[in-house]
Amino acid sequence: MHPYLFELASLMAIFVFAIVSPGADLAMVMRQSLIHGRREAIITSFGIGTALMFHVTYTILGLGLIISQSIYLFNIVKWCGVAYLLYIGVKALRAGKSDLTAQPTADVRDRKQQSVSKAFFLGFAANALNPKAVFFFLSIFSTVVSIHTPISVKFGYGLVMASCLILWFVGVSLFMTTPKMRAAFSRASQWIDRVSGAVFIVLGLKLATEKAS
Repeated sequence: MHPYLFELASLMAIFVFAIVSPGADLAMVMRQSLIHGRREAIITSFGIGTALMFHVTYTILGLGLIISQSIYLFNIVKWCGVAYLLYIGVKALRAGKSDLTAQPTADVRDRKQQSVSKAFFLGFAANALNPKAVFFFLSIFSTVVSIHTPISVKFGYGLVMASCLILWFVGVSLFMTTPKMRAAFSRASQWIDRVSGAVFIVLGLKLATEKAS
């Protein structure tokens, strides 16, 4: 087997477990699917995949090592991530409460008026502001990928992983927006907001306890 194919296979074997693990990315895509719809969820999925390339890029350039070795830089990234998760969590909780007095038809119409840029940013920020990704990509690249592997090939690995990540979350988006799933959750939108808001807040508090190692 070609060494590059072996490296890619090794990366993907590890990456698959990271993809399916519950986290802020999955919670975001599920909320977008159930609250805003298929289009918004798919756009958010592309935002998540683009953020993965952001992580891969700075890891290849060596910035990931700098961040991992600097408590100050790590804390900057961490607290930005904490603030973002808490922000969207509180916003979701407040949206859930306001639904109790809103007209159903107006509520649905308002929820679906989410711009492409906003849907994309939600996914990008959820992934980009996760300091765990710094250590994840730094560890797998330093362990699996040879220092002699050309940078262009390393970026190719990143593109493959980003594509798989996008496909996974697009699949989640399509499943969560099927007529049966939409019908099952159509009467529980306010509770979806509350539960997803609580999940984001818990993830934010959990991230706040993370320490650089």
